[in-house]
Amino acid sequence: MPALLPLLTETFQSGEALARRLGVSRAAVHKEARRLQAEGYPVEVGRAGYRLAPGTPAPHLLPYPHPFHYLGRVDSTQDVLRALARAGAPEGSLVLAEVQQKGRGRRGRVWLSEPGKSLTFSLLLRPGLPLSGLGLLPLLAGVALAEAVGLGGLKWPNDLLSPDGRKMAGVLLEAEVQGEEVAFALLGVGVNVLSAPPGAAALAEWGLGNRREVLARFLERFFALYPLLLEPQALLERWRKRSLTLGRRVRVLTSRGPVEGLAEDVLPDGSLLVGGVRVGAGDVELVGGVR
Repeated sequence: MPALLPLLTETFQSGEALARRLGVSRAAVHKEARRLQAEGYPVEVGRAGYRLAPGTPAPHLLPYPHPFHYLGRVDSTQDVLRALARAGAPEGSLVLAEVQQKGRGRRGRVWLSEPGKSLTFSLLLRPGLPLSGLGLLPLLAGVALAEAVGLGGLKWPNDLLSPDGRKMAGVLLEAEVQGEEVAFALLGVGVNVLSAPPGAAALAEWGLGNRREVLARFLERFFALYPLLLEPQALLERWRKRSLTLGRRVRVLTSRGPVEGLAEDVLPDGSLLVGGVRVGAGDVELVGGVR
C-alpha cells in the first residue's frame, strides 16, 4: 500500500480519513500502523485514530537540507550510513533509527536504544581533513551537544555528562581514509532523551523531553561550529569551557595500559595531556567522581 508514515503527524487522524487519502481500506491502514509499530516506529493507535508520538524526529516533521533516512529497526546506523557513503552519499546525509539491534559505542561496547525514548543517529562528513585532525570531530560533536541542550559538561573525548555526573550522551567516530586524508567520517551519536539505562541520565529529567527539538538543536549547532575544524584553537577553547575533565585527576585506560595523573589540557589534535603524557585515545575515569 502507499506509505502511511509520511501522512502521520502528532495530531490524531481517523482511520477513515487516512484510508481516503491513501485510497485503501481502513483495515489496511490499521494493518500498516501495526507493522510500523513492530518495526519500532512510535506510532500511536487509539480510539481517536492514529498519530506519531509527540517529538518524533521524522523527516516530514523536521526540515533538513540533506538526505535524511528515518528507519525503524536496524542493526546499526553506522553500518547503514557506511554503505550509503561508499555509494557516494553527500556530506550531511543523516541516518536515524528508532531501534538499533547491534548498536555500538566506543571500544566495542553496546549502545542500547528504546523506541520513542532516545536518539540514535549517524551523520556523514567529508571534511577533507588530514588524519591528524580526525580527533577534533568528537570534540566538536561534544561541544554541539552541550550547547544544544544547555546543561551538563564534557568528559574527554566523547561523553556528555549530566550536572550530577551521569552519562547523557556519547559519540562514536569511525572513518575511512585515502592516503593521508580522511575520505569520509561517520559520526554516531546516542542521546538519552526520555529514558536512560541504569546509572545513566535522561534529558527529560531536566525538562528536555522533545526528541525532535533536541535533534534540531544539535544539527544547527554542529553545522554552525563545523568551520571551527579549520580553527582548532577556537574549537578547543569552547570545549575547555564545557570540560569536566581538565584540572581533574583522571585514570585513562589505553591500549598500552592505564595512564593516571592530572588532566592538564587538550592539545591541537584533540588528544589529552595527562601528567605530561599525551593520550590520543582511551576511556577516562574521573578519579573521585564529578564535583
